[in-house]
Amino acid sequence: MPEGHTLRRLARQFGDVFGGQRLAVSSPQGRFTGGAALLDGHVLVAADAHGKHLFLHFDHSLVLHVHLGLYGAWSFGGDSTFAGSSSIGAPRRVGEQESFDDGDGGRPYDGPPAPVGAVRVRLVGTNGWADLRGATTCETITASEAEAVLGRLGPDPLRNRRGDAGRFTASLQSRTAPLAALLMDQKVIAGVGNVYRAEVLFRRRLDPWLPGTGVPEAEARKLWRDVVSVMNDGVADGRIITTTPRYWTGTALAKTAAASAAVVRTDSYPAREDAHFVYKRNGVPCRICRTTVLIAELVGRKLYWCPSCQQAPAS
Repeated sequence: MPEGHTLRRLARQFGDVFGGQRLAVSSPQGRFTGGAALLDGHVLVAADAHGKHLFLHFDHSLVLHVHLGLYGAWSFGGDSTFAGSSSIGAPRRVGEQESFDDGDGGRPYDGPPAPVGAVRVRLVGTNGWADLRGATTCETITASEAEAVLGRLGPDPLRNRRGDAGRFTASLQSRTAPLAALLMDQKVIAGVGNVYRAEVLFRRRLDPWLPGTGVPEAEARKLWRDVVSVMNDGVADGRIITTTPRYWTGTALAKTAAASAAVVRTDSYPAREDAHFVYKRNGVPCRICRTTVLIAELVGRKLYWCPSCQQAPAS
C-alpha cells in the first residue's frame, strides 16, 4: 500500500499539473458517474494529503476524496509541459520508485488517450490528464465531511504541526497493543505503512512487541522525530531509503531525460537490496549484529525485525 510520502508527492503533482484549472471530470468505468458529475466543469483550488488520504478541493466546496488502498494508482500524461511522474501508486514500482515522464518531445497534444482498463475517474485539464484505477475509496464529499475524515486520523508526520509529537506520544502510551501494531493504526499516526513501520522500529532499536504503555515519553518523541525525518526523505527521494551510504554495496544513478539529450544526475541512490535495514530481509544477517532477521504476521501484514538489536528493555 502506498505510504504517506507517496500521497504527499501525489498531492503536490496534482497542484502542479491541475491547480487553478477548470477540469473535465468523468468516470469511464461508470462506477463513479454521479460523483464525477458533481465535480465536472469546476476549478481545482487545492490538493492536499493527510496520511494515506488524498483530498482534491474544488471551487464549489466539494472534495474528491481518494484512498488508494492496496491496488489503487493514478496515471498521468500530457503535452510537452508535463514533467511529473507518469504513475503513482500500485502496482508497486521497484524500490517504490515512481515512473517519470519528461514530456512528449514537442509532439502536438490532442488530449488524453482512450481509457484503458477500469478507469474509475478521469480528470482532464488544459495540458494534461489523470486516470484513477483500483482505489479503495473514491468519493465526492463536502468540505465538512472531509474535516470529519481528518478528525478520525492521527497526526501526519509530514505535516508535523505544533503539538503533534505530544498527541502521538499520548495516544501511544494509552494503548496496550504492540508498538508495531500501533504504528500501523492510522488513528495513532497517519501515513506509516509496513516499510516505515519495520524500518523506524529498527532504527530506534525498539522491540516491535513492546506494548504502547511500555514506551517512555522521551523514546516516543524520538520515534516521532525519526518518522518525520525518514518520511520527508521519502518525499524528496521518491522512494523509501532508511540506510546510510556506509551500508550500500552498489548504487543506481538516477537519470532524467531532457527533450534533446539525456542528463545524468550527480547524486546516487542505493541499489534496491541496500535501501532497508530489515524490511523483506528475513532469513539474512542483520546489517548491524549479523543475527538472522525474523518475520511474523501482525495486524494482517508481515513484520520484519532483528531479535538481537530490538530487544525489550530489562524490567
